[in-house]
Amino acid sequence: MNQDKIRNVAIIAHVDHGKTTMVDQLFKQSGMFRENQEVAERLMDSMDLERERGITIASKNGSYNYKDYWINIIDTPGHADFGGQVERVLRMADGCLLLVDAQEGPMPQTYFVLKKALANNLPIIVVINKIDKPAARCEWVVDQVFDLFVKLNAPDDLLDFPVVYASAKEGYAIENMGDKGRTMSPISDIIIKHVPAPVGDPDAPLQMQVNSIDYSQYLGRMGIGKVVNGTLRVNENIVVSKRDGTITPVRITKIFRFECDQKIPVEQAGVGEIIAVAGTEEITVGVTFTDPITPRPLPLIEIDPPTLSMNFIPNDSPFAGLEGKFVTSRHLDERLKKETLSDVALVVEPLTDAVGYRVSGRGELHLSILIEKMRRDGYEFQVTRPQVIMKQIDGKLMEPFEELTIDVDENFKGVVIEKLGNLKGHMIDMTQDRGMARMIYKIPTRSLLGFRAEFMTDTKGMGIMNYVFAEYGPHAGDITNRINGVLIAMETCTTVAYALFNLQTRGRLFLGAGVKVYKGQIVGENARNSDMVVNPAKGKKLTNMRASGSDENVVLTPPVNMSLEECIAYINDDELVEVTPKSIRLRKK
Repeated sequence: MNQDKIRNVAIIAHVDHGKTTMVDQLFKQSGMFRENQEVAERLMDSMDLERERGITIASKNGSYNYKDYWINIIDTPGHADFGGQVERVLRMADGCLLLVDAQEGPMPQTYFVLKKALANNLPIIVVINKIDKPAARCEWVVDQVFDLFVKLNAPDDLLDFPVVYASAKEGYAIENMGDKGRTMSPISDIIIKHVPAPVGDPDAPLQMQVNSIDYSQYLGRMGIGKVVNGTLRVNENIVVSKRDGTITPVRITKIFRFECDQKIPVEQAGVGEIIAVAGTEEITVGVTFTDPITPRPLPLIEIDPPTLSMNFIPNDSPFAGLEGKFVTSRHLDERLKKETLSDVALVVEPLTDAVGYRVSGRGELHLSILIEKMRRDGYEFQVTRPQVIMKQIDGKLMEPFEELTIDVDENFKGVVIEKLGNLKGHMIDMTQDRGMARMIYKIPTRSLLGFRAEFMTDTKGMGIMNYVFAEYGPHAGDITNRINGVLIAMETCTTVAYALFNLQTRGRLFLGAGVKVYKGQIVGENARNSDMVVNPAKGKKLTNMRASGSDENVVLTPPVNMSLEECIAYINDDELVEVTPKSIRLRKK
C-alpha cells in the first residue's frame, strides 16, 4: 500500500456526542457495502454492553476507501474511566477528529481526550456535530472549543484548527454554515488535506508496537498496532521486546488489515498500516515487534495511575455455587490476569489478609463494566465497597479530586448546591443560560460514590453530571455517603407478601414476594439510621372466624430495582455485593 495515500485518524469526543454514528455514515457512504447489504446500527459498538448502554467501552479499528486514499479510523471511548484505551490508541493516529455537540459544547470528557491528543502533538480537526438540533449554537461552540485549546496550552499552529459542521444522524457535513449538505465527503476531504501521511522508513529495521488486544476463538490473542518502520511479513522470524525489557523470538502466522469493520488477511504490511497480528502468546499491550538482528523497542506507553480499588473475593454466601459456572479463587485469578493483558489501566494484586484480589481501576464505571462482563461469562463472586487510593506526599495524606460539571434546570440549582456543599464540593464556576445552570465543582472522588442516583432523584431525572480526574489534593476529612441503615433477613426463607406489606412502612424494599433469601441478606433500606433484623417470611395468623373488614387487601409498593453500579455505590464497609450470572444480591459480611 502506498504510504502517501494512508491517513490514520482517531475520533475523540465526550460520551454521546455521536462518534460511532459518524463512523457508520462514513463507512456506508464510502461504497464498501453492497446496496442490499444489511448494516447494523452503531456498527463499531460490537460488545453487547456497548449496544445496551449506548457508549463506546473498547477502542475499535476500521477503515474505508476514498478517492484513492485509505483512511484508517480509530474509534475511541469517550468516558474518562476508559482513558487507558485512549492513551494507547492515539499512538496509532497521525491526526484527530474532535467531535463536539452543537448544543452542549465541550464537556469534561472532551477536555480529557483533547488533553491526551495535544500531548501527542496531533493535528486536530473540529467537527461540530448534531447541527440539526433546534437549540444548536455553532458559533458559541467554536468559541468554547478555542478557549479549551488555549486553556490546554495548545501550540500556536494547532490553534488555527479547521472546522466542519455535520449531522451524523442525517448523514451530511458542510464546511460553512448555510451550505446545503448532502454527503459526509467534506469530512473525508478535510482529513486528506489536514492529516499528514504516516512517517517512517520502509527499508529500516521493523518496528511495530501493540496498542490494543483483540481475541479470536480460532487464533487466540491478536495484537493491533501501526507499523512504524520496516515491513512485517507472514511467517518471518522476528523478535518481541516485552515491557520488562526481555527479548523473545516469535513468528507471526497471520496478518489482518481492517476493511470497514472486518479483518482481511494479507501477506505483508508496510509503514503506516494499522494491522492485527496473530500467532504468539507473547502479545500484550506495549510490546514491540522488531528486527532480530538490530532490535529497536519503541518507548513504553505512559498510563495514568488508577484512583479506585475494590476487593474481588470468592462467593461464600449460603447460595454460593448455585448459579455460577466459575466460582473458585483460581477461576477469579485466571480471569483477572487475562483482563490485565488487554486493559493496562487495570491493576490486580492478591490480598494478603484474605482469599481474593484487590482490583484497581480508573473509576466506578471502569470496574462495574469488568464485573458485568465477568458475570455474563458465568463467574460468581463478591465485591466490597470501592475505596479511593490515597497517597502520602511530603508526609501529608492526599486523595484524588474530580472536576465535576453539572447541568440542571435553574429550579433544582439550590438542592444540588446544598448536597454538594455537604459532600465537601468546592464551586469553581457557574453560568446560566436559557433557564439552565451549569456548575463546575472540584470535589473528592469519595463524595461521588453513589451520588448519581441521589442527584437524578433530586433533579427529577433531568440533570446531567459528568466528572473527570483533576488531581491529588489534601484529605478532605470524613464524608457521610449513606445515612440510612438496612433491613436484614433473620433466616433463610422465601419472602411472603403479607410480611413485606408490614415491612414497607419501615423503609424501602429491594425485592418482591416469592423471592428466596438467606440469613444476613439485605432485603431493604431502613427509614432510620440503624440496621434492623426482620422476618420477610412471617405469614398471617389464620383463624376459623371471619369478620368483615379484617381481611384487608395486601398492596405492595413496587420494590427498588438497583443496577449493578447503584448496588456497588450503595453498600457500606461492612457489606458486600454478591454477583452471579442470574442475580445481584446485597448482604452483610
